[in-house]
Amino acid sequence: MDKKQQDIAYFISFCIEQYKNAKGLSGEEVMQEFSKYGVLEYLRDFFDVLHTQSYQWLLANIDEFINLRKKEDTK
Repeated sequence: MDKKQQDIAYFISFCIEQYKNAKGLSGEEVMQEFSKYGVLEYLRDFFDVLHTQSYQWLLANIDEFINLRKKEDTK
């Protein structure tokens, strides 16, 4: 694993933990939700921009991303 891949893995782990704590969910519940709505891929693909933001902004952005995906599912 190269340095950037390791940084991305740490970043995704950080996001999972922060989201879990903020929402009062288990790690398994967060992983199910992130997998269902493509959050993991989003965090990986946009790491270069996202990792420079505050955790509060990240949590709000993840919520917005999930809500948009939920709306797409209802169409």
